[in-house]
Amino acid sequence: MTGHILALSGGVGGAKLAAGLAAVLPPEQLTVVVNTGDDFEHLGLTICPDIDSVVYALAGLNDTVRGWGVAEESWQAMAMLKRLGEADWFNLGDRDMAMHLGRSWRLRAGESLSEVTARLTGALGIPHRVVPMTDGRLSTLIETDNEIMDFQRWFVGEQCRPVAKAIRFDGAGAPPSPGFAEALARPDLAAVVLCPSNPFLSVDPILALGGVRETLLALKVPRVAVSPLIGGKAVKGPLGKLLEERGQGQEGNAAIAGHYGKLIDHLLIDRSDDADAGGLRERGLSVTVTDTLMHGLADQTRLAREVLAAAGLQQPA
Repeated sequence: MTGHILALSGGVGGAKLAAGLAAVLPPEQLTVVVNTGDDFEHLGLTICPDIDSVVYALAGLNDTVRGWGVAEESWQAMAMLKRLGEADWFNLGDRDMAMHLGRSWRLRAGESLSEVTARLTGALGIPHRVVPMTDGRLSTLIETDNEIMDFQRWFVGEQCRPVAKAIRFDGAGAPPSPGFAEALARPDLAAVVLCPSNPFLSVDPILALGGVRETLLALKVPRVAVSPLIGGKAVKGPLGKLLEERGQGQEGNAAIAGHYGKLIDHLLIDRSDDADAGGLRERGLSVTVTDTLMHGLADQTRLAREVLAAAGLQQPA
């Protein structure tokens, strides 16, 4: 296969497919752009949850049992912070905290988030390019009945309990990072992949950057998405709740396709949602029905190959 693949990813679900793509594509043929709308400052540290999920997955460090963070983690620093009376609503493991420490002091020394991310991925032996969606500031906010909340306070601190009346992006229109802009403009760009991440919370922040949605719509390459739904439900995270609150809880993959609209021309859905395929095709979408739940690297690489095939880019088995 020739040509470059641009993958847009959120956290855990997107990280799994990103790892599969990295397993089947050489470094020069893949750029993974990661949502930073969830980033925030905590205990004096810059926390980038989605970037870290992707980095840990590509480095083989992710905790596949817990589903987030680093494998073989310990929690001594957090226990001591709690004893000292510091905020403990956002739990940081010891190895994970080292990542945040390394990132934070480099940022304060004047490096951009792109430069820091490249430094960290290089140190962890990741040859593929992982870039933040922006080096600027774009923050995801959740409007509830009583207040507008930072995403992590709503997601982690409040466990998604308040009804999300609206999702806002403070800093919408921020420029894409240099690596993202470069990937979008590559003459050899062969396909765009929307990983199985939350469309509202992980992909929409990327699309809210200045000119990104318009550029993607104008691209003359396949744009392939993997649905984050299995059996009409979200595997984890707040997607199911958001769909219910929007009155789309029974729509399944039609809600996903409707949300993305003309941004995608091919959708991969799980076998358990086979009944959705006909309606999706009536919308004009190409549809692949397959096993989209990824238990390990074998599933990740298989699904990555199917995504490339859906884009018309065959991969040898």
